[in-house]
Amino acid sequence: MDNHDLAWKKSTFSDGGGECVEVALTRKGVAVRDSKNPAGHALWFTKSEWTAFLYGVLDGEFGLY
Repeated sequence: MDNHDLAWKKSTFSDGGGECVEVALTRKGVAVRDSKNPAGHALWFTKSEWTAFLYGVLDGEFGLY
């Protein structure tokens, strides 16, 4: 699947500073890319991988402290 065929979304909290990631839902999971380089490579995650990541965020697994 080509990155250009996806409906990419960015957080509404993004301030437009160019330091954001964008995500796109696919039939098989989620794609993630750097908003500064939309023509670059994307990371692809299965639905299970993405769900595990989101639960990790909610549980504070990736906190700075």
